[in-house]
Amino acid sequence: MNAQTQTVQLQLEGYQVEEAVTSIFHTVLFHRTFGKFNYQPGGNYLEGTVGYSDVDCDFVDLTYVRCSSPKLDKNIRNKVSEFSEELRSSENNNSGEISLKFFRREKALWPFQSVCVPWEIWKLELDLVQLRHSQGQQLGREQLGELLTEKIASITKTITKTVYAPEVPSEPADLCLIFDVSYEDCQPYLHEVVHVSPTSATLGHLVRNMFR
Repeated sequence: MNAQTQTVQLQLEGYQVEEAVTSIFHTVLFHRTFGKFNYQPGGNYLEGTVGYSDVDCDFVDLTYVRCSSPKLDKNIRNKVSEFSEELRSSENNNSGEISLKFFRREKALWPFQSVCVPWEIWKLELDLVQLRHSQGQQLGREQLGELLTEKIASITKTITKTVYAPEVPSEPADLCLIFDVSYEDCQPYLHEVVHVSPTSATLGHLVRNMFR
């Protein structure tokens, strides 16, 4: 099965990148995270609760909800911050792409390692703009907040309608094939954040031109 891909396009200023990307990724993860499972005899299980926190943005007129897991928040912010720094420091490219990918592991015969199969991808395509006066920046802050509010509502609607997410395993030993079990306070689907840096994108373009 091919991974379902959702693409979000945004125009924003460099200092807004971290908050915009983090708000979308945390929204997705909030709906792709379970409480810890406690398996019972017969393959049944009890699910714990997932705490949540409201986050007020500093550079965008937006408040969003995320899982209250400090470790999950730190992991997402570290990846997004790395992408933001690369994008903002690029002198030749004002565009970047970062994705949140969900995957499952398929068992492989010994001595081969398990295979990671993506099933959902949330791809953000960003274009940096520069507003030169404070009035324009305030308007941009408000407009981006309105746009992100619409995107978050659309994301929530899309996720609640999906039927392709992997099912919860009947055996606790198989949880690690579907979920990230390293968190003590929650259990998100296996995921990774990947990005295309402006530098690598430019090099790729140059290489393609050389072989034309």
